[in-house]
Amino acid sequence: MRYRPFAIAILVAACTVLGACHSAKALLPPNLRPAQSTGVTIAKAQQALKDATPCCSSFADFSYQTLLPWRPKKFKLGSGSLVADLNGTRSYFLAFSLPPDVKMPYRVGLKSELHGSWLKDSYLFAPTVVLLDDAFQPIDTHDVNLCEYMGWSSASSGAFGSVTVSNPKARYLVLYSSAQQQSSNTYWEQSPAAFSVDTPNNMVSNGSFKVPHGPNGTVWIGLITKTYAQAVDHGVCGKPPQGQGVLHTLRTALPVHWSGSGS
Repeated sequence: MRYRPFAIAILVAACTVLGACHSAKALLPPNLRPAQSTGVTIAKAQQALKDATPCCSSFADFSYQTLLPWRPKKFKLGSGSLVADLNGTRSYFLAFSLPPDVKMPYRVGLKSELHGSWLKDSYLFAPTVVLLDDAFQPIDTHDVNLCEYMGWSSASSGAFGSVTVSNPKARYLVLYSSAQQQSSNTYWEQSPAAFSVDTPNNMVSNGSFKVPHGPNGTVWIGLITKTYAQAVDHGVCGKPPQGQGVLHTLRTALPVHWSGSGS
């Protein structure tokens, strides 16, 4: 019986360590966390969309009872979501009424989460945003350009983009994925080969690849916040141009010192 207090102390210490590890994991950015396979490939997702029955083929068929969120809100598009057939392209979609009392121009923030978490089957839902007037006629359309931004939490990490609402006739907003978006990709800084389930922290120091766009995924949309504005304004949208080296940069950036002899 005299060993019982010692065993309890070990158990408490172990729980404390596990709790600390869990907290530390929550603080790790997504590109340093262990990879998690979704088991869903683009091919399966495309087939699921193809097998779905479209509900609408015109913007006038949509319901706009949902008000655009006052800050970006999470939506999952995929199995069980409504499907539209617009100009021969099927896509999951969201429809919103625009807030009537927001001063124009204002920005709408968007984010797509990486589907597959650094595995070879990773892809993104790339949004297309259409602004409509009170007769449900399109007045502006954007294939949103997504830029990678990695923060210190899931909320501040992902592929970010934004659109500006500046037309006073805009009353409604539709988010879907056009044929061009679904066939395109988004630049990403790290190679998916850098991570695996067996060695999740085996990360390369450089490299890039392009994440393909898929038909489903998790998107956030709403009036832009300070966090989203920072991610959009400082996101990585493509590979930077190749420089001519540090010495060349220093020679052109630093002033030239002239001696008194004029040499």
